[in-house]
Parts: sequence; C-alpha cells; structure tokens
Amino acid sequence: MKLERNTILITGGSAGIGLALAKQFVALGNTVIITGRNADKLEAARKEMPALEVIQSDAADPGAVQALAAEVAERFPEMNVLVNNAGVMIPRNHTGPANDLVALTAELDVNLAGPIRMVSVLIDRLKAQRGTIINVSSGLAFVPLQLSPIYCATKAALHSYTISLRQQLKDEGVEVIELMPPAVRTELTADMPEDGDFKILTTAQLMDETFKGLRAGRLEIRPGQANQLYWMSRVAPGFINAQLEKGSKAMVPPPESP
Repeated sequence: MKLERNTILITGGSAGIGLALAKQFVALGNTVIITGRNADKLEAARKEMPALEVIQSDAADPGAVQALAAEVAERFPEMNVLVNNAGVMIPRNHTGPANDLVALTAELDVNLAGPIRMVSVLIDRLKAQRGTIINVSSGLAFVPLQLSPIYCATKAALHSYTISLRQQLKDEGVEVIELMPPAVRTELTADMPEDGDFKILTTAQLMDETFKGLRAGRLEIRPGQANQLYWMSRVAPGFINAQLEKGSKAMVPPPESP
C-alpha cells in the first residue's frame, strides 16, 4: 500500500491503537477519518490532532454502519483505505451461566460482525478506488488466552475471514492486509501485568513495527510477541498453549453472581 495521499477511515480511532494509527497516517500526509461510539473521546482526539475528521458511529450496530457508509460517500467519496480496528476485550468466566445473553456476545458484534459489515457496505467504493483494507486482529488469533475466550475466538475468526477476503479480492484490485498486534499498553490491557509471559508493547513501539511492515509490503504484520505466538503455535502448540494457560489463570474473573 502507498502510505501518502490516501483518504483513510479508521473504526475505533478515538484511542489506543486506532488513534496511534491515525496520528501516523496524518503525519504522512493522509486525510484520516476516525469513528467511535463515544463523542467525548472523539472530540478529545480531534483536539489532540486537529487535522482528524471524526464521525460518531458504532461498529456493532448495522444501522449505524449503513449510515456511516452513506456519510462517507457524501463527504469523502475519495476514501480508499478502510482500517477495521474497533474492538473490545472482556474477561469472562464460563464455568457458570451468564446473566445477560445479549452482553455475552458483545465481542462478536464488535470484533467480527463489525469488520464484515464495514467491508460489505464499502466494498464497491474500495474496488472503484483500487484501495486497501487493513483488518486489525491479534496475536491471540493463533493461541487462545483463557482470560478472554470470546475475544480470542473473534480474532481467530477475523484472521480466517481476512485470508479468504484477500483471496476473493486478489483480482479486484483491493489489497487486504492483516495487522496482528501482541499485547499493547492500551485501555484493553490496563489490568494485564507485564511479566515473563506477557511482553506488553507501547503504542510507539507497535507503530514503528507496523509501518516497517507496511513499507515492506507485508500482507501479514506480526509485531513483537505476536510473531513468536504465530511460530510457536505451529512448531510447539501444546507447549505455548500450556504456557499461556499457566500465565493467565490467575487473571480469570470469578463466575457471575446470579
């Protein structure tokens, strides 16, 4: 993908990895639109980086996704890069029943259905622009962490979906890239300790490795420990699964109270 003079839409762009990506892309001379559910966070991001365009939207809401596509078509017809970054990670204990079956699948709605719907509503525009899709999955697409079983499952599914999407769009002129971050110091990992099992990158370190990968033309970018998880899942899956099971056991919350 070329890194300058794009019009880039980043979901979940008001904080964390999404905002870090937005800042880097703006610095390279791109027009960047960020979305998010929280209007205050979006406005804070725009104050921090006035060049950003912001649209309040919810990646988990099909109606909001359709409305977002319509607004992009009207205001930013030259949009040519979609970054599916919006995501939630919820620690859960599945040894007892959940009290709220709708909330139980919130990660599916945001992390998996969100990107699938975003691609669908914008695919004609991306094909016309011969654009790029960047799906942000996780190193946990390769190995599960018992702290957050549904999150890991959504990222594994997003990884599989991205491979198939890349194959389908190969002859359509649309490049499909997957960014697979390891643990990164954001709101998602605020309670995760950094020790021998979990090496937590800063967003600055993640951006450095991410943009090296983009400049090199990699279709799968696995920064830091994500690359180790990828290879260990293939060379010694039993060993790495046991290591992560041991390392994350103490972080699993108790079952929900009835």
